[in-house]
Amino acid sequence: MGKQPTDNGMKTREMRIKAGDAGEVSAVLTRPAKAQRLLVLAHGAGAGMHHAFMEALAGELAAAGVATLRYQFPYMEKRQRVPDRPAVLTATVRAAVHAAAEAAPELPLLAGGKSLGGRMTSLAASEEPLERVEGLVFFGFPLHPPSQPGTKRAEHLARVSVPMLFLQGTRDALADLTLLRPICEGLGSRATLDVIETADHSFHVLKRAGKTDAEVLRELAQAVARWKP
Repeated sequence: MGKQPTDNGMKTREMRIKAGDAGEVSAVLTRPAKAQRLLVLAHGAGAGMHHAFMEALAGELAAAGVATLRYQFPYMEKRQRVPDRPAVLTATVRAAVHAAAEAAPELPLLAGGKSLGGRMTSLAASEEPLERVEGLVFFGFPLHPPSQPGTKRAEHLARVSVPMLFLQGTRDALADLTLLRPICEGLGSRATLDVIETADHSFHVLKRAGKTDAEVLRELAQAVARWKP
């Protein structure tokens, strides 16, 4: 579909991506006028690329000079509730990265996502390097299920060859920081952990944080823009 310029020079383009045997999925490329890099951005398990969080995050990233390619996983495209098998999810990640590389060949690429989307991106990268991707970004890495602390979901991170940025809240029920910090330390220079005080897994913050959820989203976007993988 055609590009649609916005008032601030940002352009959006709707796309279709062939996700292997799972068929086509929808995607949206959001590119500010002076984009410095492009983040291939996957959604979380329970909400797709048009969720308010994803929309707002893409807007804040654009304001910070980071273009995004948001995309659906096949199960979300089909309006199903149960996520696809990991092999289908990682194949979709690869397809989205390839589409981003073709859509903006001149921009450095990052890849990642919210919760499940970030974890599946890292799983794909642990199996084989992602095309042109220089670093991974996790908006709330889901280290374990709620109230079930563990580190099994992070075992594959040791096989990821590119730098990783972890954006985590101190109240995230899916990532006990006493478990995540040692994991990041073990990854050495490949891992950067940016902690948001009082934020939960959805990056909602308590009043005592002295900031709004919207301001937190802006901080997340600026952290991505500043990060040098």
